[in-house]
This record gives sequence, C-alpha cells and structure tokens, in this order.
Amino acid sequence: MASLALTGHFASKIIPKHGAMGIVYVNSAHYSSEVKPNLAAYKRGTGGRSSFNGIVATVFGCTGFVGRYVCNKLGKIGTQMILPYRCDFYDAQRLKVCGDLGQVLFTPFDIRDEESIAKAVRYSNVVINLVGRDYETKNFKYKDVHVDGPRRIARICREMGVERLIHLSYLNASENPKPLVLSKPSMFKISKYQGECAVKEEFPTATIIRASDIYGSEDRFLRTFASGWRIHSQWLPLYKNGMATIKQPVFVSDVAQGIVNAARDPDTRCQIYQAIGPKRYLLADLVDWFFNLMRKDKENWGFRRYDMKYDPIFPLKVALVNKISPAYPFGNLHWEAIEKEATTDVVQSGVPTLEDLGVCLTHMEEQVPWELKPFRAYQYYMDKVGEFPKPDPPIPQPC
Repeated sequence: MASLALTGHFASKIIPKHGAMGIVYVNSAHYSSEVKPNLAAYKRGTGGRSSFNGIVATVFGCTGFVGRYVCNKLGKIGTQMILPYRCDFYDAQRLKVCGDLGQVLFTPFDIRDEESIAKAVRYSNVVINLVGRDYETKNFKYKDVHVDGPRRIARICREMGVERLIHLSYLNASENPKPLVLSKPSMFKISKYQGECAVKEEFPTATIIRASDIYGSEDRFLRTFASGWRIHSQWLPLYKNGMATIKQPVFVSDVAQGIVNAARDPDTRCQIYQAIGPKRYLLADLVDWFFNLMRKDKENWGFRRYDMKYDPIFPLKVALVNKISPAYPFGNLHWEAIEKEATTDVVQSGVPTLEDLGVCLTHMEEQVPWELKPFRAYQYYMDKVGEFPKPDPPIPQPC
C-alpha cells in the first residue's frame, strides 16, 4: 500500500474508501501559535465613534471630574469601554453616549470587592485608574482610596492578564512632605506617594501620570476660589498672601488626551509622566486675575487678599463647614485642600511631560476666562461692548 505524507503546514493520512485511496487533511495551517485568534478584538471601521480600534478599556473613576473627559476621548477613537460605577446609575448613564451602540458597558463595583473588580477587568487589555479622594469620610480614608484600592486593582489586573495599566497620581506626592498650613504632614500627599509605590509593586509595567492642579468645567481649583465659602465677603485669606506659592495648573482635556495617548502607545510602559501646564504662575497673581475676570476687582468691588495666619475667624469657619457637612465640605473648604492650594508645584527635570505624549497644551489665558464667566459679578447687567476692559493675564514665572 502506497502512502502519501505531506510536510509543512499540513498533515495527511490514507484511508481506504470503497477500495480507493483517499487523502484527508487533518490539521489546517498553524503558523506562530496554537492559540485561536480573538476575532472580536480586530480593528473594524474607518475610525471615529462608530468603529472599533481594538482596545477594550476599563475606566475606574469614570464618573469623576477627569473620568468624563477620558471616556469621551476614548469613545471618539472607537474604544470599547467597560465603566465600573458605585453611584446611582442615573449619574453614570450620561456616559453611554460617549460611544456607539454596544460599545459602552456598565458594571457596578466596590473598590473593596475583589470579585467586582475582576469582573470589570476580565475582558480588557487596558485599565485606567482615576479613583481619588480630596477629603476623607467615615467610610473611605485616604489610605483606602489611594493605597489599598490601587494595589487591589493592580494585583487583579496582573492576575487577569491585563496588558496595560495607567494610574493617575499627584505631582507633589511625597513620602515625607513638609507641612505648610497643617500641623503635621499631609496625608493626601503621603497616600498618593504610597499609592504609586503599591501600583508599581503589583504591576511593574504600569504607567504613572502625576498631575498638578487640574482646572476645567466642574473643577475644584477655579471653582474653589469662585465659591462664596472660600472668601470672607470681599476678603480672601491665602497662605503667606499667595506670595510663596508657584502653581503650574493643567487643563483637564490635556490630561485626558495624555491618558488616551498613553493607552495607545505601548512604549509608555514603565514610564512616569508629569501632567503640568505650559507656564508657571505666582498664586497671588493667579488669584488677582481670577477675581478681575469675575469683575470683582480691587477698585470697584473691593477685593482684598491677605495672609491667613492673621485671621482667627478663618479656622473657625473651616471647622464649622466640616462639622455641618462632613461627607462633602461646602466649597471644597477643608484643611487638606488648603494645604494642597499652598503647595508649590515641583517639576522634576528629566521626567517626561504631556508634551512627550504628543499633547498640545492649552494656555490658561485662552481657557480660564470662559470657565469663570458664569461667576461674574453683576451677571444680569447688560454691559456695552468694551465697557469692562479685559484684565491683563498674570506674568509667568521662570522655570
């Protein structure tokens, strides 16, 4: 009996059939792997919200300030998103329109529940952690949100085989920060530093993005100064009158774009990026400019700023606000926020920034006037064109 053997990609054997010899191919072609390709992960479409770019991303903290911008930008390039939420679904459902039908999926989760985290990241190749807390509550302390939570997410991502993890941190995070307004080191800064270390221990190839003060719609930077809780009538207390603090704020859309660019670029693994604005400003100059934009200037409205150490009433006001509303301080008025406000942004040389991620940075002079327009004094006054001169922007400080 003659036999025929095929080499290479195909194997064959001879099987008698009604006295005739038939050739049956056993295996189809196997090239580089025995694993079946995941056809659902292939790119489809021509780009945009009605396409799929091959990325399935889980965004923790999707309903937060930065999260909404990140989800919109991910959906704009055709990313399938899995959005874990712990709030009422009516607060999360607005994110459904970020992507095409079926591209935005929701799942409830708790940062202390490992099973819900594993369910959220099981099918994702990119996980973005934006969960953060400006103030502590009786249920969640800084350590719970900034250290234990990121560690748990990073460990589960590693165990579930997630390819990329991007973690949003704080620019001035430090192991032992110097207290400025507080009597002891800031636990916000310490927990942010410990969170970075925890993520790196559990997921060594994670990408860390350290952001300075982020401004934009519904932020806690511009709107803190615009709030009536932060100011005494026309008098604003600042740490050392704002003359000892230099800020480099960054626009929220730029931070979101940097996160999206990092998710699409595999070369950003193991990297740390600084999310900072293009210019540095003295806090006193910034605050004066903010109030001038709100038509609350020194001459007509009576605005004054002063050193808060000479004000015995301000500490009582902060204590009262936190006593009345411990779960959500009115006007973001609490000591950790004031400590963060008084902190000078320290930029490390040699560490890449958002510009290295291909982000074209937004200048405050172009964006802030629009952000503060709803907070103008005499809002219902119909002013004539040119009646209110445009305030001069603050002078940038040298790097």
